[in-house]
Amino acid sequence: MTLVQMQPRSANTNPVHRTVDDAMEADGPQVCDDMTVEVALAVMAGARAGHLLVCDEDGLCTGLVTQAQLTAIRDSTAYTDRVRLRDLLGDRGPVASPVTTVAEAEHAMRYRRLDALPVVDDQGSARGVLALAR
Repeated sequence: MTLVQMQPRSANTNPVHRTVDDAMEADGPQVCDDMTVEVALAVMAGARAGHLLVCDEDGLCTGLVTQAQLTAIRDSTAYTDRVRLRDLLGDRGPVASPVTTVAEAEHAMRYRRLDALPVVDDQGSARGVLALAR
């Protein structure tokens, strides 16, 4: 797998020192962590997105959920229609800073077996998503 480049790279950008900010996808659909799994799946389908950025009541990014994760939860025997996204995420998940190098982020994603990683600013607000190509 290799990283997807969603934004054109500047001619001055050195590939060795490329940052996450150079390679991330623009900010995608964001939802509140009190949303239920069913509603999140509907939002995902409507947005034709494979993942959603999840934010808390203060607008801070708490993680990212994928369609595969939500479908697996919905299809499990423990599922109820009261399960909220905050119940799935627990503590704030792994995130990247816009100044993290692409190489560092790719290494962390492979180590944690992540297909996508939220990119947040210094205040914790979502800036976008870094995704691995399939």
